[in-house]
Amino acid sequence: MKEKTKIAVAGLGYVGLSTAVFLARENTVTAVDIDTLKVDMVNLGMSPIYDAEIGDFLASEDLDIFATTDADRAYRDAEFIIVAVPTNYDAKASRFDTSCVEGVVALALKANPRATIVIKSTVPIGFTENLRQTCAVSLGHKPGIIFAPEFSREGRSLYDNLHPSRIIVGYDQTDELLEEEALRFASLMACEDAPILYMGSSEAEAVKLFANSYLAMRVAFFNELDSYAEFHGLDTKSVIEGVCLDSRIGQGYNNPSFGYGGYCFPKDTKQLKAQFAGVPSALIPSIVKANALRKDFITWSITYHAKEDDTIGVYRLAMKAGSDNFRESAIWDVLSALKGKGYKIIIYEPSVEPGENYGGYLVTDDLARFKEESDFIVANRITPEIEDIKDKVYTRDIYNIN
Repeated sequence: MKEKTKIAVAGLGYVGLSTAVFLARENTVTAVDIDTLKVDMVNLGMSPIYDAEIGDFLASEDLDIFATTDADRAYRDAEFIIVAVPTNYDAKASRFDTSCVEGVVALALKANPRATIVIKSTVPIGFTENLRQTCAVSLGHKPGIIFAPEFSREGRSLYDNLHPSRIIVGYDQTDELLEEEALRFASLMACEDAPILYMGSSEAEAVKLFANSYLAMRVAFFNELDSYAEFHGLDTKSVIEGVCLDSRIGQGYNNPSFGYGGYCFPKDTKQLKAQFAGVPSALIPSIVKANALRKDFITWSITYHAKEDDTIGVYRLAMKAGSDNFRESAIWDVLSALKGKGYKIIIYEPSVEPGENYGGYLVTDDLARFKEESDFIVANRITPEIEDIKDKVYTRDIYNIN
């Protein structure tokens, strides 16, 4: 019987938990988080995040996984320590705030200086190599730190680990011992016939940022197409279908929305824009600008269609159906602009406590009340539960997909 590899995973968000569950099928995994509720839920076989496959696997699969808040103990005998903690974009510093990643790496190396650290958090280009050099000063040797980006969708993160498009492992290719660990880690993540690419850590970091920025660019492109079509009274769907039947363009990421949002696109596009300092560029900065302009256009369009004394209902805060993620949802900026114009607003969001003060807005989990009190409803995505009031719903959702 193959000996199990001991792995610690820091962070029980989408990336960390999906990676932990994926690896716990054949390895011994200790998952670490500061949130005791998340830890308890995992140990009870329940998923603390919305992901159907993760929930199913935790409830029914034979997984060798244990969650804890005791990071030191988890890291002490791990062969690989995977870092999957958040990196938010700091607008004042014009870069990712990587303090959480740096803190976890410092704690991990203190507990287990010989472990191989695998960073899955999205970081600036050049971060991993700089961190190795910084840590080498205190350790007396360069630690084994590699960067292995994830390419998973929110709500389908475990599925995307089970069916990956590619596996990328970035490391210092002049370090033979680290190369062995990179190959070993890739073998743990290998699945189906997904290609495995090895490269420098900075190149791997660039792959992550450029890939997400390209997808954000597609979202922004089709949103601008929709803005043009709505402004001039064209049938958006006809135009999109005519464009996307070209095999060079294809069907992905072409459903209009209020703007891209979520955990990745907003921060990754801003970080990549910042990385271009001193490098001639026009396209990358325009992605960020286009998303901001789209939200301005949506606000204008809503005020064009709604009456001044209408109570505007907002159907869901999440950026897409089947999600519990409100972070950076485009609707927040639209809401702020509508509130500034004096509209009364009611939000239907069953995943938060109802009340008067959620972000300064009235929130209800009573769908019937929401439908009754709303004169005009805006919805980034249409679901069957509001099909009966479609005549007063403003949306740019054409295909009823995310």
